[in-house]
Amino acid sequence: MELFDIAAELLPGVSLSSAFVATDGNVHDVLLIPGVAAVRVSKRPLAASLMPRRVEVLHQLASSGLPFQIPEPLTPVTLFDSRAAVAVSWVDGTALPEGQGSPSQLAEVLDAVRSVELTPSLLAVLDDRPAGPSWSTVIESAVLPLLPPRWQPEVRRRLDAALALPPVPDALVHGDLGGSNVHYSSDGKLLGILDWDLAMPGDPAIDAALMAWHGWDTVRRSVSADTYQRARTWDSLLGVGHLVACMNGRAMTNPDGFVQAVVPWLEQNA
Repeated sequence: MELFDIAAELLPGVSLSSAFVATDGNVHDVLLIPGVAAVRVSKRPLAASLMPRRVEVLHQLASSGLPFQIPEPLTPVTLFDSRAAVAVSWVDGTALPEGQGSPSQLAEVLDAVRSVELTPSLLAVLDDRPAGPSWSTVIESAVLPLLPPRWQPEVRRRLDAALALPPVPDALVHGDLGGSNVHYSSDGKLLGILDWDLAMPGDPAIDAALMAWHGWDTVRRSVSADTYQRARTWDSLLGVGHLVACMNGRAMTNPDGFVQAVVPWLEQNA
């Protein structure tokens, strides 16, 4: 079925005259209905199988007292042939352009996400780590052997540095705090955070590293010195945006494609 047909079935009676397809969906096709909803439709079987749990994460977060909007499910997860679909509520505001944002704005986001209590019910839908390989095992077994030989010793050194970080208590980590996922009002007030698909328990410095979309100097002025150094260590390994893909407790499904994405980042940030 076409995306508009799926949206019409999920949201009968809702006008789609202003709807348009988002351009940056890697895992889902997304139809945006301004002021009303976003309709997310899985592209591949893995995304379809994960959608019920990801929607349950949104249900849990919606009742956790967050001081900003999140996309709340408006419909059950519905199958259309092999594709899963759900409509979620609209989140107001717009993202800040790359390189913009104040330390106080970043600190507000990081503090609010980190403050969410990791209840047993939330952990039950967030944490796949006990069921699968550790993130370091994924890198050692699936990533390192595929890297160009000249990069293998350096990435091994960076991995050792990350493993040597003193442990910190788990907090809620969004996993994709950058780009278009954090929405502000026209006067700079935080309104909402989108796309919680990569949310997990972990080191809150991971989210701090992801906020480097706004500039590392701004991140440095937003967090403690310890959090900043941890954020730089996590990011230097493979780029934190790539690293979070190794931290979900699942074996890597496409290591060749992952390495093809990582190597340009390593070269650019050498």
